[in-house]
Amino acid sequence: MKLVGTILWLLSLPIAANAQAIPGALPDSITALARGEWPAYAGTYAAARYSPLGQIDRGNARDLRVVWRWKSSDNAIKDGNPSVGPTRANESTPVMVGGTLYTSTTLSQVAAIDASTGETKWVFDPKVYENGLGIPANDGWLHRGIAYWRSGDDERVVILTAFAHMIALDARTGKPVPTFGRDGRVDLTQGLRRQVERDYYTMSSPPVIVRDVIVVGSSVMDWWRHRPSPPGDVRGFDVRTGRQLWTFNTVPQENEPGVETWEKESWKEAGNANVWAPMSADEELGYVYLPVSTPTNDYYGGHRPGDGLYGDSLVCLEATTGKKIWHYQLVRHGLWDYDTPAAPNLIDITVGERRIKAVAQVTKQAFVYVFDRLTGQPVWPIEDRPVPSSSVPGESAAKTQPFPSRPAPIDMQGLSEEDVIDLTPELRREALDIVARYDHGPLYTPPSQRGTIQVPGPAGSASWSGAAIDPETGMLYVGTYRLPFVVSVRKPRSGEASYDFIGEFRYLPGPRGLPLLKPPFGSLVAIDMNTGEHRWRIPVGRSSAFPAIAQLGIREQLGLPLRSWALVTKTVLVVVQMGYYGSPRLLAGSNRRVNDLANLDPHLWVYDKATGEMLAEVPLPANATGSPISYMSGGKQYIVFPVGGGPLVEELIAVAL
Repeated sequence: MKLVGTILWLLSLPIAANAQAIPGALPDSITALARGEWPAYAGTYAAARYSPLGQIDRGNARDLRVVWRWKSSDNAIKDGNPSVGPTRANESTPVMVGGTLYTSTTLSQVAAIDASTGETKWVFDPKVYENGLGIPANDGWLHRGIAYWRSGDDERVVILTAFAHMIALDARTGKPVPTFGRDGRVDLTQGLRRQVERDYYTMSSPPVIVRDVIVVGSSVMDWWRHRPSPPGDVRGFDVRTGRQLWTFNTVPQENEPGVETWEKESWKEAGNANVWAPMSADEELGYVYLPVSTPTNDYYGGHRPGDGLYGDSLVCLEATTGKKIWHYQLVRHGLWDYDTPAAPNLIDITVGERRIKAVAQVTKQAFVYVFDRLTGQPVWPIEDRPVPSSSVPGESAAKTQPFPSRPAPIDMQGLSEEDVIDLTPELRREALDIVARYDHGPLYTPPSQRGTIQVPGPAGSASWSGAAIDPETGMLYVGTYRLPFVVSVRKPRSGEASYDFIGEFRYLPGPRGLPLLKPPFGSLVAIDMNTGEHRWRIPVGRSSAFPAIAQLGIREQLGLPLRSWALVTKTVLVVVQMGYYGSPRLLAGSNRRVNDLANLDPHLWVYDKATGEMLAEVPLPANATGSPISYMSGGKQYIVFPVGGGPLVEELIAVAL
């Protein structure tokens, strides 16, 4: 049987030859993809989410079935230790190297799993849930993955844990590497420009490792109770020793370029502007690309006048030194929680007759910004346009914002009466009654004291699920959904915060349990990045799962307003979709609220890459909660993705022919 598997693996290599097209990848990464591995969070640090495998194709996609399910080691800990509290979602995307999957868990454990059978090889538990700090900042217990590094016989798995530790493990044994940091561990709350508290400072996304430097972001609490809030500075560490090599201040400090964008010396206390999303890197150039988020107090900036670099920016650094190569600020003086939400996608394109090494950044506000990744020059013109002013006392919203001329927005921007649900005249009237209760307007209408309907909302259009790239054709595929939010600002109550105003937000549903905005509620958009033209849009999700839609007798699929992930292979496009979060509930013995995760009509879809034609619709036992990957093991191509979290069993699910 081993010989048969080897023969099948060899037969797959010609199919995988086009792995050489991966932008910015070094030969080791290209070879790993060609032999059917998935060595980084998004395949490679190009963040393409592309596999050159072709065993699964349009002719057999209907034969895909669940072949194994791995239950997370977190389940037993949660069952035996109620004080841990609920997890948010099992968002970790594994990597696969040498027949072994490596994944993190919501509780920051690391597991090695047989890629063919789903059997556990080892588990490392740092027991960060025993530190007495309760639930981590922002979204609580969740984690998105690890990084793998190899030099000769030295193979390591690096995890950035909740509550901010970096741990290097021997990939073969799961034991901490004793020469890394202190007994395999580095305390990431140390070495910053000011002291931080772990309840506001944590880690959830994997680092990137380029030229033997681990580049580390952070997740900083998006709230206003701590002043100053922790800095979101990005740092580089030696992969062998854990020694800190450099720091890039995401809020420029005294005498640094960009400090002039923080008026009234607001740089002295400004925090956040962190990189919580996954990063990407050009291994050939030695550059890393940072999606930087909003500075402190997402919805009010009266205390931080000015544009506020490098908040809401795409920043390119030299990985070995931390030196800034270029930057572009996507949102000035952010007031909308329009964090740069996903790893930038590296893509080589031909515009006219010019070959360009490009980087594309999808955003919550439904733009796709495209730059030359060497220089930061926009591939297509970006226009400064006037935007609405703020009505909140003390607030000075930016007068203009940058609007890309190409590609066109991937979804609705701003809100007008023409944008509400109109499946029937009665539904439209009821939706307009809801809209009339709040302020609304074009994109970048600031939050108000009455409440502003924000479209896209803080959860996006595009989100941390990001985009996938086909390096052979130059196509970009991005999931988007229509989730309007009401964002308001108010005076803080006594002892609540020291800012003049603080922001609040909530999802705004439409009439009769339906979405407020017209369909498609969730969709996938294909863009030809050589021209910047949209090629097609398809709804994602079976809207018949809405009882109210079914009652209307509408057979056309309108999509679901849920996050989706795309995976591109040589032959097909694969899409999975998340479930939904229910009504908030108060945690026992706490003032924190959680929304429990629930499944909703879970499926895996396979599409034709060129046309969006559906080739297969595969029922699943649970909705995906993270990005799918694809690899070859034992002569078989697998698709694997995480599911569960909260009250649901946390698992990895493997699908194959």
